[in-house]
Amino acid sequence: MAAVASYVVATLLFPGTQPLTAPLTAMLVVQVTPVSLLASGLDRVVAVVSGVSLAVAFAAVVPLEWWSLGLLILACITIGQALRLRSNLIEVAISGMLVLGVGSVGAESAAWQRLVVTLVGAAVGIATNLLFPPKVASADAGRAIDGLADAVSALLNRAADELDDLAVDHHDLAAAARGWLDEARDITHHDIPRVGAALLHAEQGRRLNVRAVGTPDVGPGLRQGLEALEHSAVTIRGMFRALADATYDASFDATWDDQETTEAVLLGLAQTFREMAAGVDAFGQLVHDEAGPARLISRERVQDLRDALEGLHEARARLDDVVMAGAPAGLLELHVTVLSTVKRLLTELDLAARIRRQIRLLPRSRARFPGAAPPLPGRRPPVVAEPEADAETQVLPTFPDEC
Repeated sequence: MAAVASYVVATLLFPGTQPLTAPLTAMLVVQVTPVSLLASGLDRVVAVVSGVSLAVAFAAVVPLEWWSLGLLILACITIGQALRLRSNLIEVAISGMLVLGVGSVGAESAAWQRLVVTLVGAAVGIATNLLFPPKVASADAGRAIDGLADAVSALLNRAADELDDLAVDHHDLAAAARGWLDEARDITHHDIPRVGAALLHAEQGRRLNVRAVGTPDVGPGLRQGLEALEHSAVTIRGMFRALADATYDASFDATWDDQETTEAVLLGLAQTFREMAAGVDAFGQLVHDEAGPARLISRERVQDLRDALEGLHEARARLDDVVMAGAPAGLLELHVTVLSTVKRLLTELDLAARIRRQIRLLPRSRARFPGAAPPLPGRRPPVVAEPEADAETQVLPTFPDEC
């Protein structure tokens, strides 16, 4: 729509021509979020103005030769880098070459036409996004976060099922542990950045978007959910790293050769992995429901998470007993790592910690007066005490830096 409309407007301004630059500009300017739309439109206009200005100056003093073309491209790219035009950098050189190609006689008229056509395309592209604004992608981000939780819980459940089989014959335990570690690395290296991009898109999609007016901002809940799952996934990857080390090091062969001890350890790990998977899966589903269009959170969802957290508390108690009773060096280090992972999940998936984190992520005015009327003139606003937080619930860096 934007391309066709810009072409019609450009042909009305320049009859008898084929101003394809206008629809090209419109297609490049139209973006999926209003913020990126304005930035792209401004960068493209600046790029075209810079390119045609340089071309007019070149055409007045030099003919079109291979060396003049090279100098023009070099100058255009240098100017584009200095102006930080990002993806529109090449547009400076393209505009310069098109204007230089008409020679010194028609350079000024060609430059004027290209400027106007580009402005038409950019204006129509911006108007199209304003008249037909994109949807707010909060629900998409919620599904992406739930998908991340499903990936982590699926890995834990699969590792638990394989541990049940390896408890009888544990000769392939080292290879299986390395496989789980590789899958955990894929989640932290690939899935988390992809989900982070979806959340960033959802947050930017609310800015300057008329479709976001009157709709609840679920961004803080999504942000907290992603950060909690990210920290949990990184900790789980460290746990699989410890398991891979414990099964790979030759000094632990004697411990793993004890069939009775090995079976008890592996079955205990399998049970703990399933309890971790239940907690991660319930948390991801809760975040997904909060981000949905209806924002309906059933009591069953909350109860599922509470039951999963209760299972993690039981796992923590079992691991505390194992650590206090003592174990061979390799197994003790492994159990301590698993215990630390359980504690991290209890912190990240806790409902009270989630609420505190969402309050911290709200804008300051909404965080201090959630749902309250503004203070009367001349009166000091009430002071709302900040929720007490330990080192694990302090404000964390924003997502782009973390990933």
